[in-house]
Amino acid sequence: MNKVSRKVTIADIARELNLTGATVSRALNNRKGTSDSTRKLVQDTAERMNYHRDRIAYSLRSGRTNIIGVIIPSAEINFFGSVVHGIENMANKHGYNVLIYQSNEQTEFERKGIATFLGTRVDGILASIAKETTDFSHYLEIRERGLPLVFFDRATDSLNIPSVVVDDYKGAMYATDHLLRQGYRRIAHIAGQQHLKIFRDRLEGYKAALAANHIPLDESLIYYGDVSIEAGRQAIRHFLQLPQPPDAAFAVEDFSALGALKELKDRHIAIPASFGVVGFANEGFGEHISPSLSSIDQQTVQMGKEAFKLLLEMIEEGGGEVKSHTKSRIILEPVPVFRQSSQRRQNAEG
Repeated sequence: MNKVSRKVTIADIARELNLTGATVSRALNNRKGTSDSTRKLVQDTAERMNYHRDRIAYSLRSGRTNIIGVIIPSAEINFFGSVVHGIENMANKHGYNVLIYQSNEQTEFERKGIATFLGTRVDGILASIAKETTDFSHYLEIRERGLPLVFFDRATDSLNIPSVVVDDYKGAMYATDHLLRQGYRRIAHIAGQQHLKIFRDRLEGYKAALAANHIPLDESLIYYGDVSIEAGRQAIRHFLQLPQPPDAAFAVEDFSALGALKELKDRHIAIPASFGVVGFANEGFGEHISPSLSSIDQQTVQMGKEAFKLLLEMIEEGGGEVKSHTKSRIILEPVPVFRQSSQRRQNAEG
């Protein structure tokens, strides 16, 4: 009869290394209180001894599952995939698994995702708000339960929930100012839904750049869309019907910018010679289309890493409240990436 091998325990690893069980446990779970060398020694020994943690027993003892939930508005947008890459990179280093739920930009699915995470007993939630969401009561429920919650990219100031965002206002100023420096004078803005802070900030940054260059604001040059390729097309149709059409557009994000480029090309309007376009987000397709799309990079991977680190700090502090020494808002620097769609001076000089 084959002898059933005994399951390796934390106590076995502790005896092997002449360490306390508490030290081994902290090292295996990447907790504070152990040096990097001790942590590596313990983890290497655990792998050599074929140690497998009993997750159910661990969860019962610690009250943790070492699982976090992540709500993204859409898996089709490269931006969110890149943020998730940053989240998973940090989660793996700290012994956490990641559950991802796609809201499809709808409040209903956002609520279902949160219910799923609560039922799974995740240790914390990272979320980017759906475009449709105007009622945030489901997020308030998370906070009332004392579960750590951090927003990334799309956040709201009204809930006082920690967040990691890019400086959307500054990024919009960079984009608009760049178009002005390229010699365009009637700059339009293809805006997004104004109940979302990121889109409001980008609109305000656009206005600020015009004011800084002593250009009066023309409200007819602002088109409020739904952040889509079709919205970009509709915006260009609207702008070109004006008595004084614009000669450039700053789009609130890259899909609207892509729609603008498509409509301009269909109308045989030369880009960037007759019309310049800048987007926001630096989606992966931007450098591969013709003309390549100028945009503002949001440091997506870094955003994911910072969001996880902030959530982990809240988890280890033991609750959903932000401690006085914890940053409640991390703002990343936007990075301009200017390509063919807006480089009129460069083309003229060439």
